[in-house]
Formats: sequence, C-alpha cells, structure tokens
Amino acid sequence: MQNTIRIVGIDPGLRRTGWGIIETSGNSLRFVASGTVTSDGDMDLASRLCQLHDGLAEIVHSYKPDEAAVEQTFVNKDAVATLKLGQARGIAMLVPARAGLPVSEYAPNAVKKAVIGVGHGEKQQIHMMLKILMPKAEFKGNDAADALAIAICHAHNRGSNRMRQALAG
Repeated sequence: MQNTIRIVGIDPGLRRTGWGIIETSGNSLRFVASGTVTSDGDMDLASRLCQLHDGLAEIVHSYKPDEAAVEQTFVNKDAVATLKLGQARGIAMLVPARAGLPVSEYAPNAVKKAVIGVGHGEKQQIHMMLKILMPKAEFKGNDAADALAIAICHAHNRGSNRMRQALAG
C-alpha cells in the first residue's frame, strides 16, 4: 500500500501568489484545491507581504500539506520588480518552512518539462495538460494553474530531491 502525500505548490508573486494542493500516491495524482492569494497594490510593501503571508499561512493550516514546492525566481531587466518578487518568494518559502514542511524549489523550465514534456511552452499547454493529468482540477487564472504545475513537478521529482538532500547533508 502506497502512502498518500499531500503537496502544496506555490507560484510566488507580489500581486498574486498562486497555490495548488494535490495528493500523490504512487504514480497517481489527485486534485485537492487551488486558488490565489492577493495583495492590495495600494498598500505599502510590508503590508502586502503580510497579506501574502497570512493568506498562505491559512492555506497551509487549512489543507495540512506534507511537503511544499516553490517556483524559483527568474531575473528580469527590472531590478526593482525582481527584488519585490524575491521578497514575495521569501514569504512563499517561509510559510511552509515555519509549518515544518520540507520545501523544494524548481526552475520554471523544469516545471514545464514535468507537465508538458518540454521546457518551453505556452500557458494554454499547461492548462490542457493539467486537465489531462487531473480531470477534476479546477483553477481560476494562470497563477493557480502554475501552482498546480509546480506541485506536479514536485510529485515527479520528490524522490530524487530527498536523495540529493541526504547526500548533501
């Protein structure tokens, strides 16, 4: 009998942080829930980060995942935007870590490769594959869909991640 592992995938963003919860047992995947935590763009940065923290903390508390996966930040030409995204990403990693969950990180190309089979693809391809992999999956918007894709990527890679961490530790 296989253990069921509940995974939260998090797609960090300062305006919208997507989250997706799946369960994996062996090779099977089951959709649990997904959504988006938003921050008020009219508020100061610290208050917005608090909104993201509190929203993600509620998700982790409500759904009680066993493991977390967060998408790595890509660096763009706007240094200020990259820094703010990095701060949101810090919240996305802090919340599950504070809840005692192991947190893994995945590059955007690794997430796409795990879900659609190639490292580059369109959002519509990800949405289509999510529906194929988990027909009952419901997601509103790209952020929640990306978070589910991150969770699926982790489900496919979690064994090799544990082995790498054990060898490094």
